[in-house]
Order: sequence, then C-alpha cells, then structure tokens
Amino acid sequence: MKKVCVIGYPIKHSLSPEIHNYWLKENGIEGSYEKLEIHPDDFDERFKNLHSEGYVGCNITLPFKERAFELIAQMGGFDDSVESSAAIITGAVNTVSIINGKYIGKNTDYIGFLDNITTQHNADVINGKTIVLGAGGAARAIVMSLMIGHVPATTDNIPEIIITNRSKYKAEKIVDDLNKYKDTAFSDWNGTISVIDWRQIDKALEGANLLINTTSLGMAGQPPLDINLEHLPKDALVTDIVYRPLITPLLQAAQDRGNPIVDGLGMLLHQAAPGFEMWFADELNGRKVEVTKELRDKIEARL
Repeated sequence: MKKVCVIGYPIKHSLSPEIHNYWLKENGIEGSYEKLEIHPDDFDERFKNLHSEGYVGCNITLPFKERAFELIAQMGGFDDSVESSAAIITGAVNTVSIINGKYIGKNTDYIGFLDNITTQHNADVINGKTIVLGAGGAARAIVMSLMIGHVPATTDNIPEIIITNRSKYKAEKIVDDLNKYKDTAFSDWNGTISVIDWRQIDKALEGANLLINTTSLGMAGQPPLDINLEHLPKDALVTDIVYRPLITPLLQAAQDRGNPIVDGLGMLLHQAAPGFEMWFADELNGRKVEVTKELRDKIEARL
C-alpha cells in the first residue's frame, strides 16, 4: 500500500488529506495520505529519510517549500516536465515523487491557479491587463501561469501584468527572475510585466481585466486588504487565493459592486490533481482525477 503525506509546520489545518483520500476511495485504490508535522529544525533530516519510512511522495506546504527546493536541487532531483520547470523558476517545491530513493521536485501551484480560473470563468480573462497583489511564492507561480497559459494575444489585446507589493523590491525580483526565462519557458509570451508602488494600486485598476490577491491580507486572523475598487471595470474578474474565509472582504466588495469573482478553494483542489496522478499512475491506468462538485462541497464543508 503506497503512503503519501503532506508536510508542514503547523499542519493540523491542512485539507489535503481529505482531497487525496477522496480520490483514493473514488478510484478504489489502496493507499494512504496523511499529515506529517515536522519542526523546522528537523526538516532536512526527516525529508531526506521519507523513502526509508515507506513514502512514495509528499506535498510540501508552509514553511518548507523553498527549503525543499534547495534540498532537491542538491540531489539533482528535477526532470524535464513543465512542473519541474515551474519549481526551478519559482524556487519552490510543493509536490515530490520518490522513486527508488530518487526525489523528483515539482510545483503545481501554477496549474492550480490556471485550472481554477479557466474552469470557472472565460479563459480570455488572462489576456489584457492583470493586477497581481503580493510577491511571495504563490505570486511567482501565478505570474508564471499567466505567461504560460495566456491565449495568443492580438495587437488589440496585448497581455500586461502589473505586480505590486508592500516591499517593492520583492516584486522587482520576480520580474528580474522571470525575465531570465523569457526566451525559453516563455518564448510564446509577447506581453509586458512591470512593477508599481503599493500606493498606486487604486489608480492602476483602471482598464484591468483581472485582479488577483496573493497576499494573506483578508485571511482569517490577518489585517484586511485596504483597496478601493472604484476604478476597476465592472466586468473585471476578481480572485483571491485565500480560502479561509471562502468569501474574503475583497471578494465580497467585488461581488457587491457586480464584479464576477473566483474564490481560492478551487486553486487548492486543482493543484492537488497532478501529484495524485503522478503517485498513483499505475493504479489509475491512464485515468485522470477530477475536481467534482461533490469533492468541492465536501472540502467546503470543512472550512
């Protein structure tokens, strides 16, 4: 019986076991997916010994995504998949496969974001002007997803990504890092990426197609996101990667003024699928797992 886990500190809040155990049951697969809380001081040693404990893979969550990337880079553990390229470009690993003691690191956050948006809204929304709030690991993956998944642009609809963060240099670092891959991973990208000061957010919303909050502002227990949506077009999509609460103050404010919204729970669900399909490829025999309404309702009930 294959064992998989999600590693974090703390980890008790994680919904990943409910997602993966749903797919195990739905597909009649004998396997287990559990939570593994590891203190940061013990992470390196415990991570390197996962295979000896019988694990065939794991998910990595806060605060270990960057450290997992560093360890796997030392092991030479990346393949030629887009998901491994995403890990290298973002500098973060959230999904690991262990085969005969060899660790393969991937990042599926970009898939989670893109699939969540395109299954709930028109894919054209990622063309035009996008405002990204925040400059952490999630923001990197999301900007990458916008660059990889964009609909081929026309001269009338050139993709434009604007990143803003309270620490401006972190946003500038994302742009610098992504530009290094412009001729390889993003060779089809013909848009622009720029950075603005955090205080310019409200005015920058003019003409935007998409507003994305990747910060923790608005999350339960965190300060609110101070933003005025007055200049945002009424048809612009607003999404928040936070899913506790499911409808954040930002999403509520957008919905109240008539903007379409997409919550963050779908990103969590969709980013999980590639890992499951990788760990249990033999058992699935070519089948894909789906983010069904039943699964979403089950996870939403746990929030």
